[in-house]
Amino acid sequence: MTSRDDTTATGPGEQGPVDPTAGQSLDPDEVPTALGASGGASKGKITAWALWDWGAQPWNTVITTFVFAVYLTSDGFGSTNHTSQMLAWSTAIAGLFVAVLAPVLGQNSDRSGRTVRNLRWQTWVLAALAASLFFVRADPGYLVLGLVLLGVGSVVSEIAGVNYNATIEQVATTKNIGRISGYGWGFGYLGGIVALLAMYFLFIQPEVGLFGVTGEDGLDIRVSMLLCGLWIALFTIPALVKLKDRPVERAPRVGVIESYRLLFGTVRRLWKTSRHTVWFLLASALFRDGLAGVFAFGAVLAAGTFGMSAGEVIIFGAAANIVAGVATIAFGLLDDRIGPKKVIMLSLVALSVLGLLIFFLHDGGKSVFWVLGLGLTVFVGPAQAASRSFLARLIPEGKSGEIFGLYATTGRVVSFLSPAAFGVGIWLGARVTGEENTQYWGILGIVLILIAGALAMVPVKEHTDHRVG
Repeated sequence: MTSRDDTTATGPGEQGPVDPTAGQSLDPDEVPTALGASGGASKGKITAWALWDWGAQPWNTVITTFVFAVYLTSDGFGSTNHTSQMLAWSTAIAGLFVAVLAPVLGQNSDRSGRTVRNLRWQTWVLAALAASLFFVRADPGYLVLGLVLLGVGSVVSEIAGVNYNATIEQVATTKNIGRISGYGWGFGYLGGIVALLAMYFLFIQPEVGLFGVTGEDGLDIRVSMLLCGLWIALFTIPALVKLKDRPVERAPRVGVIESYRLLFGTVRRLWKTSRHTVWFLLASALFRDGLAGVFAFGAVLAAGTFGMSAGEVIIFGAAANIVAGVATIAFGLLDDRIGPKKVIMLSLVALSVLGLLIFFLHDGGKSVFWVLGLGLTVFVGPAQAASRSFLARLIPEGKSGEIFGLYATTGRVVSFLSPAAFGVGIWLGARVTGEENTQYWGILGIVLILIAGALAMVPVKEHTDHRVG
């Protein structure tokens, strides 16, 4: 029995691999992967592909992590516990919407062959939603508007990410997938820091910023959201120009109910023919939700628990993105050498330990968060990039959209766990300690999800061992 990294193959004793969408048994040597069929790409095209991550990253870095989410949980919108819990629940609801929509939209891209076209309009909608956050004033009456726009944007961002991930087969091969996946993630982090610093020095840090912008009524933050929208629209252009939809035989349209029937059929066939791939999807759903929780609530903790000002949070975010970008690119090289599973497990263990240290040392002040928070950023990106490269190595040719859609769906089915666990942690801390601000208890919920994901990942074989018996 020989190792294979070019098929979503089976566990020992099972029959030959099956096309996960058609269910048709094929000879193992006749199951080319999407990466195996790829001839690679020029450095220019790879960089253009990575620029989508650079361009779209402000939604994650500036809006959902270091600036707008912190703005929504500031005193202008209500008490810290109330706004933090509202943010947690709205994030959970947005995740459920992604779980519902991803299989329908993912299949549509795959069946129509319009992955890049769909990515294009989703990117433009994301840019418009980012800019629309300008209208959220620092007033409790605007909290719901801010949460709704943030939630809708998160759904659009996630669905666009499905289509973007599917295009990795246009630029990577089986030999360099780890490096390119890490390069894309790392490039995104570095794009996030440039955007963050631009907004900080142009609008947020000065008493009177560019165009006379001040902090009154949150105007400095709100104008920064306009810049985010412009950033997304401009810097994603190279990717949307260079990437092309490949000609495919158009499949008949199917309704919502039929889409779910096909999805469940895919899951059943994968369970019969590629059980370790299913286990990976389940395990990655857990730990990716934990990783998302680290970024979604990290800056909120920095401000609400460790007392960082909005400016200090942004400076921390800049440093965090430098560390994350460099670490992710470096771990991408390690991914190609030792395999993605080892990178994932190392990252999850380190993240769990660092998260627990933040809980126990929460009274240590800003210096504690600087050290431990930056430590967290070293391992989040590598785990995300290695997870993508693990799955990309297994996807059959012509099925990237569907499998990455399933990847998003399995992730978002449980995407309410981290925000819900964060909110429950805050509630539990208040009951146990009687303190008014127990935000730091939320980190225990995030750590619990990371540990669960790591334990679920333990029995999953390395990608090279997903092979035919």
